[in-house]
Amino acid sequence: MNRDNVSAVAMAIAVIAIIVGFGIYFNSPSLNKASSSSQQQLEKVVSAATTTNGTIKTIKLDKAQFLQIDKSQFQKAPEFAQIAGYINTPSNAPLTLASLKGKVVLVDFWTYSCINCIRTLPHLNDWYQRYADKGFVIVGVHSPEFEFEKNYDNVKAAVQKLGIKFPVILDSNHGTWNAYGNMYWPRDYLVDTQGYIRHDHIGEGDYNTTESAIQSLLAEGAALNGMKDISFNTAKSTTTINRSSLAYVDLTKQITPEIYLGYSFARAPLGNPQNFQPDQTIPYSIPPNTSFNPDIVYLDGLWKNNPDNMELQSNTGHIVLTYNARAVNIVAGGHGQQGIVTEDGATKILNNSLGKDLTQDGKFVLDGQRLYNLALYNNYGSHSIIINVSGKGFQLYTFTFG
Repeated sequence: MNRDNVSAVAMAIAVIAIIVGFGIYFNSPSLNKASSSSQQQLEKVVSAATTTNGTIKTIKLDKAQFLQIDKSQFQKAPEFAQIAGYINTPSNAPLTLASLKGKVVLVDFWTYSCINCIRTLPHLNDWYQRYADKGFVIVGVHSPEFEFEKNYDNVKAAVQKLGIKFPVILDSNHGTWNAYGNMYWPRDYLVDTQGYIRHDHIGEGDYNTTESAIQSLLAEGAALNGMKDISFNTAKSTTTINRSSLAYVDLTKQITPEIYLGYSFARAPLGNPQNFQPDQTIPYSIPPNTSFNPDIVYLDGLWKNNPDNMELQSNTGHIVLTYNARAVNIVAGGHGQQGIVTEDGATKILNNSLGKDLTQDGKFVLDGQRLYNLALYNNYGSHSIIINVSGKGFQLYTFTFG
């Protein structure tokens, strides 16, 4: 996900004095080239000193070589700012970046309803489990996209459900997000033992490169502490992500982009002639024999246009979408409202495509504001989904795909 709507632009203007230094750093070819050269120097030193025996990688350390690495072009990582709460810290006590000096820190910007973020978690959890005893820490900076993601109890429940063991800090007012000049979910910054940002990755994928950077920075930190060698077990602590998992995605495939439903977030119109009408409650209908355009949402029923969602005001409603993906999810909110899902013109969704939040008869019940997986196929392809909704107050925020 990327934050490229109007509200984000306004926020960026408001905090430009804070982030301008970071903007210059990350958009300056000369600085980027210099820092990249220094990082390559580190990787060259580590590679030349590495031996492997099965899954064990051992790096011989020469402190003098690591001291020669020029860090003058690296940016110091900003301190965490305006944090509203803490999860998975001792007694949920405050955590600062300064208190982690001497460790390699992965600062991971995420938000709990973001499918892109969710798909990175098996890799983050694996790294945290395998490298924590070497001086590695992950801090999940939970920077919300939607208002409901500011709720501490919502985030805590998501952290538990997703199996996150590393510390999570609530950046509910985007103080840390702004300090880093960030614009994306997820985004990872690797901070070395002296507080410099040494690696920056936007989005999913390229996990081997990030893991290699983690190992190199841990080796550097050990060398600067006078250690003569450091070893890593490269055997992953988790099994391979299989195709039946929500964490699986093939980024080479054609996948429908995320579709926002709130009028302040929407990047495409509704398929209905009435389209979005800010703050109005509109009786939407789908005429017979409608030719449904792909990647466009069509609504039926009485819906209120909210800034970040569409909220059902009638007792029943319908949502129709043609998409291209292997998995389709919605971010929705409510308590007790129900939906019945059918796909591709069938009267009942097939068992081999049942989403993880559906019962065997294709039903789901809202139990809060979160991501709901509605369909999960073995292969990528074009599909049409119909969601028959019952219950006033059903809130639809986004469709996401995998």
